[in-house]
Amino acid sequence: MANQRERSRRTRRSVFRMAAAGALFGPLFRATEGPVSAQETVNRNSAPSDLKITDVRACRVAANYDYPIVKVYTNQGVYGLGEVRDAGVEGIALILKPYLVGRNPLDIEGNLKTVRQFAGHGRMGGGYSAADMAMHDIAGKVYGVPVYRLIGAKRRDRVRIYADTTDHKDPKIYAERMRKRKEMGLTFFKMDLHTELIADRPNAVNERGVATDKGLGYLCEFIAAIRDVIGWTAPLAADHFGPLNVNDAIRYAKAFEPYQLAWAEDLLQTREGPHYPWQNWRGYKTIAEATTTPVNTGEDIFGLEDGFRPLIDNHAVDVIHPDIETSGGLVETKRIADYAEAADIQVAMHHAGSPIGGFAGYHCAATFGDHFLAMENHALDMPWWQDLVTGIPKPIIDKGYVAVPEKPGLGLELNDAVVKEHLRRPGYFEPTPMFDDPIVSGFRLGGPWPHFDETGKWCNCVTYE
Repeated sequence: MANQRERSRRTRRSVFRMAAAGALFGPLFRATEGPVSAQETVNRNSAPSDLKITDVRACRVAANYDYPIVKVYTNQGVYGLGEVRDAGVEGIALILKPYLVGRNPLDIEGNLKTVRQFAGHGRMGGGYSAADMAMHDIAGKVYGVPVYRLIGAKRRDRVRIYADTTDHKDPKIYAERMRKRKEMGLTFFKMDLHTELIADRPNAVNERGVATDKGLGYLCEFIAAIRDVIGWTAPLAADHFGPLNVNDAIRYAKAFEPYQLAWAEDLLQTREGPHYPWQNWRGYKTIAEATTTPVNTGEDIFGLEDGFRPLIDNHAVDVIHPDIETSGGLVETKRIADYAEAADIQVAMHHAGSPIGGFAGYHCAATFGDHFLAMENHALDMPWWQDLVTGIPKPIIDKGYVAVPEKPGLGLELNDAVVKEHLRRPGYFEPTPMFDDPIVSGFRLGGPWPHFDETGKWCNCVTYE
């Protein structure tokens, strides 16, 4: 009887442990309900632990800004899609191929650590970011969950979109263009205030290409015209002011105060020596403290530690503005956004790419807190933009929002026929043997570091991991 009672207690404990495990991990790795395609579930011919990356290929879509799209292949038929930063080149991702082939794509953070040394600011963050997206797409398909579940809890079912708009020298025509954005259902707006808008007006622009006080009055006419169309409470941001230094930026920001902009973006454009403008956090802090116009920067910054942290730690801006195709993909952008939230700094997302990078951003933004504002779409006048992908409801942007998919991975697939119609050059995910060798001279994956062997002879059969 004693042994029977002990067996009964063990059985109950086992049941409780399984129930607890289900409570802890069930919501994160619960298979998505409904039918899924072969690409949306793991190939059961082998276990996920045996999954290996076998190839990396790419193509480039010709668009307003070109879209370099990357595909990461595995030995189980499951592949992942990613995207290099708009106007970049696919080679920035393909050079990572020899450091990824042979590795398990489910070890996302380990793989990213391996290739992080090849990432940088601006377009140089695009390859690393594309690899992150593709591996998350694979992992979501393998585990049967949407990508957002791999990085955090879902905080919103849809993501607000802000609209960029082509400018015009006539404020009335510019305002009409913005009216069309409102008629499309957009609720968050952005305008460009290029110096060229007023360059032909007398005494409007100085010899440095910066608006004079008179010129600033002209620029404000554009803001006022658009405010009259979209309303004075709708969020309206502004960008592209020209080669401003700190004092110029303060003049601009203070002139904009009566129009209550959502933010003034990338005010600083002058470089100090080798530094990027956004690295001048002291200058940005000076601007932010001198005006009630919110200050925003960040679309060209890669990473938290060497990029966004000084701006956030010093409260140098009111809004940070990562682009998921430069900032480091889902893992790094999530870190950046959470760090900003802890500092009570708002987050918007820049994006001028295809739906591949777009949906990576929507999954990421779905996990952000209440400090999130909106994510850009720079293809509102491109009728075939949403047709580049399948598997998601159309229109993608509905009344100014994008629904976050619940299907495994990114939740979409390429529409091969449409993508092929818009390629920049011939070739659709062709083999890439020219990228088989590591870019670090002499380095090979799987062998020892350079060393003197036991005979004292120098051995250059190097490995890099």
